[in-house]
Amino acid sequence: MTPEALFALHGKTALVTGGATGIGRMAAEALVRAGARVLIASRKGDACEAVAKELNALETSGSAEGFAGDVGSEAGIDALVDEVNNRTETLDILMNNSGVTWGAPMGQFPYDAWEKVMSVNVAGVFDLTQKLLPKLIASGKPGDPSRVVNVGSVMGEIPMGDGAYSYSASKSAVMHLSKIMAKELAGHNVTVNALAPGPFVSRMTAFATADAEKREKIGEDVPLGRVGEPEDIAGCVLFLCGKGGSYVTGAILPVSGGINVMSGRNIFEKAI
Repeated sequence: MTPEALFALHGKTALVTGGATGIGRMAAEALVRAGARVLIASRKGDACEAVAKELNALETSGSAEGFAGDVGSEAGIDALVDEVNNRTETLDILMNNSGVTWGAPMGQFPYDAWEKVMSVNVAGVFDLTQKLLPKLIASGKPGDPSRVVNVGSVMGEIPMGDGAYSYSASKSAVMHLSKIMAKELAGHNVTVNALAPGPFVSRMTAFATADAEKREKIGEDVPLGRVGEPEDIAGCVLFLCGKGGSYVTGAILPVSGGINVMSGRNIFEKAI
């Protein structure tokens, strides 16, 4: 098998939630470039349509369609599932990328910040996947399973709150949930894996990555010395969704430049 064939997605249909910006946008482009038909949904339908237009202008065999879809409520998820069902008979890839955050210092963190964040980041991921399972199961085959890729965060792996307490807890839940679903769905020829990204340029991280100077400062605190690039997400997504990742399920890919293995100082450093 050629290296290209390991990552090719010709004839596959994918849904990327939150696909108009940030990591979702990076993943959507990678999937289109690999030959997939990509449905892009987020609360801002016009932004999704604009991104789809940009991706369709690329010289690739893939295609994109953008429309509104909200995973923040049961009614929103039901409407999104109906839209997907109206647009396609098959679904091979689901990337649960939509997410929200909330930041406030300890002592000032509001109760409401829990319900909103957990509803989108955890309940939304589970319920959308659950309701699209008939399509995913129908598309999965031995040796070529359907793929679910959930987006967690390095903040869900290590005790790094940074004032985003509900967000960090929600991403930890997403990654544990991914392992549970991987175990339960393997027999249905559906793999479930997750990404645990570090800092990438996105609307959510605009306060820290909006310009080159800020990105450089953030990169200084990353073991590999930089913030993430679109190619870093593309490589992980194409691996998990292509032939090369067909025997992988329940994995958490740490796309964080080494933040996931950062620890305190060597306890014997001063003695040595």
